[in-house]
Amino acid sequence: MTNRLINETSPYLLQHANNPVDWHPWGEEALAEARELGRPIFLSIGYAACHWCHVMERESFEDPETAALMNEHYVNIKVDREERPDLDSIYMQAVTSLTGRGGWPMSVWLTPDGAPFFGGTYFPDTPRQGMPSFRRVLDTLADAWKNRPAEIAEAAAKLAAKLQEEARLPALAGVGGADARAEGSSDGDARPTPGSKGHTETLVPPPPPGLDPETAAAASIALTSSFDRVNGGWGQAPKFPQPMALEFLLGRYVSHGDEQARIVVEKSLDRMAAGGIYDQLGGGFHRYSVDEAWLVPHFEKMLYDNSQLARVYTHAWQALGHERYRRVAEETLDYVLREMTHPEGGYFSTQDADTEGVEGKYFVWSPEQIRTSLDEESAALFMDAYGVEPGGNFEGASILSRVR
Repeated sequence: MTNRLINETSPYLLQHANNPVDWHPWGEEALAEARELGRPIFLSIGYAACHWCHVMERESFEDPETAALMNEHYVNIKVDREERPDLDSIYMQAVTSLTGRGGWPMSVWLTPDGAPFFGGTYFPDTPRQGMPSFRRVLDTLADAWKNRPAEIAEAAAKLAAKLQEEARLPALAGVGGADARAEGSSDGDARPTPGSKGHTETLVPPPPPGLDPETAAAASIALTSSFDRVNGGWGQAPKFPQPMALEFLLGRYVSHGDEQARIVVEKSLDRMAAGGIYDQLGGGFHRYSVDEAWLVPHFEKMLYDNSQLARVYTHAWQALGHERYRRVAEETLDYVLREMTHPEGGYFSTQDADTEGVEGKYFVWSPEQIRTSLDEESAALFMDAYGVEPGGNFEGASILSRVR
């Protein structure tokens, strides 16, 4: 059993090529079919290393009854966010506007002309933890499309108006609140400053052409007033590092001496580096944290996240002079060279969240495993420093974090 995705080159799309769902890749053919049949579009966006993308596939997209429901009522489109970040950005903004948060897999329902009217992220196969089942959502929206088209049109129009309003505030978009995007604000209004505040010339990027001082100042105020003063970063769970927002604020400190910006940067970088989102043994950062305190990561590692975070930790070391930031940058780059570099050249884009079918299998530890690896005294010191206790902090095991 194959669908249209069998002809694609994306590893993520090929993972779904044998689903019973009649998947289309994004393109005019799918949009034209939706217009011709008068059906709404179900758009699913994810990526190959995403744990909950795998879960939703197993629960729903591989289920013949669910697939039959999708095929009867919708034109179904699958998108790889790493292949089409432009589409991901557009529809992620719609989902976060509708629900206050986003993530992957992203599930969006569209009119045949591509206008979103409902969305979310992962939907389970059965109702749980306050979430409706995916089949319930499919049935409800199919009924609304058929019997209450005016409501659908009104929802799409209201969402379009809201997105247009948000687009007028580009410096603030995607930074405050529980946004599941890694991308954030503008690159910032910072000019290279010879090493008065660091060891070498600070390489914080200059402002993009045309960024007026008032916009940069407004963005700085919004970021410094909305950050998490306990844990660093912005928003609630799930929590993303937001390296571009940190780069921007570091630039404000370098160019304007903004002490509030420095506080935000140091608090955020220190808490992330001490948390489980940072691989304390292997170096490099996981995709995001499922909690506010950076302890429990979503275990996949992304090349572009680590490239941006290595850069901002390097710039923070140059600007602020803290050797701990140099260490994190070097460990992150060592990880990329060791595990993300292809032997024939180039880089791998992601490491999967699942190993041998188990989420985070190689990133959690038991006291017994540590005692096997170290002598008794070293094991006791290690467990005390990294918060390893009987029972653990994640499904009976321990994610390492620097508690001492």
